[in-house]
Amino acid sequence: MKDEEANVEEKKENSLKGMEAYLKSLDGIEDGQLVTGTVVQVNNEFVFVDVGYKSEGKIPVDEFDEVPQVGDTVKVLIINKEGRGGQIIVSKKSADAKAKSEELKAAFENKEPVEGKFVKVIKGGYEVNLGGGFLAFCPLSKADVVRVEEPESLLGVRDYFLIDKFENSNRVKSVVSRKGFLDIRIKENREKFFETVQVGDVVEGTVKSFTNFGAFIDLGGFDGLLHNNDLSWGRNNKVKDFIKRGDKVRLRVIKIDTETKKINLSLKHMEQDPWDTFEQNYKVGDVIHAPVTKLLNFGAFIEIKPGLEGLAHVSELSWNSNVNHPKDVLSVGQMVDAEIMGYDLDAKRVSLSLKNLMENPWNKEIPEKYAAGTKLNCKVVKTTSSGAFLNIEPGLDGFLHVDDISWTKKIKNISSFCKEGDMLDVCVISVDNKAKKIRLGIKQLESNPWMTLRNEHPKFSTITGTVTSVSEAGVVVKIDENIEGFIPKHQLQGPDEEYSDSAVKSFKAGDSVTAMVMDVNTSAQKLSLSIKEMLKKAQQEDIDKYMSSNADDDDHITIADLIKVKEDKD
Repeated sequence: MKDEEANVEEKKENSLKGMEAYLKSLDGIEDGQLVTGTVVQVNNEFVFVDVGYKSEGKIPVDEFDEVPQVGDTVKVLIINKEGRGGQIIVSKKSADAKAKSEELKAAFENKEPVEGKFVKVIKGGYEVNLGGGFLAFCPLSKADVVRVEEPESLLGVRDYFLIDKFENSNRVKSVVSRKGFLDIRIKENREKFFETVQVGDVVEGTVKSFTNFGAFIDLGGFDGLLHNNDLSWGRNNKVKDFIKRGDKVRLRVIKIDTETKKINLSLKHMEQDPWDTFEQNYKVGDVIHAPVTKLLNFGAFIEIKPGLEGLAHVSELSWNSNVNHPKDVLSVGQMVDAEIMGYDLDAKRVSLSLKNLMENPWNKEIPEKYAAGTKLNCKVVKTTSSGAFLNIEPGLDGFLHVDDISWTKKIKNISSFCKEGDMLDVCVISVDNKAKKIRLGIKQLESNPWMTLRNEHPKFSTITGTVTSVSEAGVVVKIDENIEGFIPKHQLQGPDEEYSDSAVKSFKAGDSVTAMVMDVNTSAQKLSLSIKEMLKKAQQEDIDKYMSSNADDDDHITIADLIKVKEDKD
């Protein structure tokens, strides 16, 4: 009995000692204190943590983002060191909040950035989750370094912020600025760039925006310019054909201005200039098969290879000299064969010829096909002040001069005779194979009436016509429908008559007149006539006849006899 009582007393004494030891162990902790504990047990509801004071706290599993393992250490907040039934009450969630609060407060005081995420668009800006249950407000103007056109575009974005105002509250009272952090980072990036990057270095950036002269590349909050001229070694300099907004691109730095902080970038310098290896791959006389890239009034550009173009002058496109524009015979994108005629590496120019690969029709084909005198029916394709171009066949034109339209009429303006689109009967006058020109005529389709006139009415013959007009200078006589002659006033009277102005007045329009041909100028188309010379010749013929008829009767003819003959005629 005494032994049992002794055991009970011993147990009471041990219990009192244990309680005293426990209470003594709690002397070193306070409610609201953050302590680090070790996980000693985990079940479906609680995580048991030894906080090092001979006491375990239990924490609901839902306070953990990830359930810890036995032996892991966690920070907890002492809620009540005595708790219920002597068990200490701790909280992981409260510990996180307190730790986060202290972290945010320190960041605010030291102007250090904190991580956060845009979670909601609210009036005037965004709600930002800073973690640990803390929410802050970010004004729209401080959400980015550029104007935010679509606020929803930033939702879900995680980045760093500077705390402009801190409130230890779970309500949205703290104010943060992402722009403030970005400004600092951009400044640091720019300074580092200008300190470390040199011309020739390759950098990586993001295509930010386009302009009519190129694109701006974001190099880390500051921009570099990719000019249209630095996109490609070739002629195609449309920036959107090479890059798109948002693309990550690698570019070579070709210019840095430390004073203005301007950076020029190049895409084409990522590859070797094809002109550097031109002579290794091509020589004069080589034939290339390549596409036409551009047509200008003076010629066609042809891409020999990407970044390497040659020019075929308009005169080298065809043996037809009447090609006025390359578009008459070529189109952009058309594949052609061309011969390399020459090159200038300093000027980066290559001369090409298409016609050298074609047979020259002017050497034989055209002169034989369109010999002088060949009659044609052609369309007028162009008129000029001196004549008209007529299309003989595709790619071949001939020229009709105004002087070759009529033998008798003067054509002063070609538009009074024909217009573009008219069909004309012509004949080939000449073919100049060196100048590559064909001369056409209309009047040559019939004989020259002036030549006919000269053949039928040689000098000193007589011809009859009708007076069409009378002037102080003389009389105009119409010989036929196309030819007129002229009798000067001093050629209107007989050889023995004294000149008088009344001689002109004795003629009127419609009179029939016979006169002597004095000259037929076929080139000038002039017919000179004379009544005086005709009468003089008639008198001489009468005298000769008289003298011939009286030669047998009397061998001696006196001057008196000749005067008498003349008086008898008068």
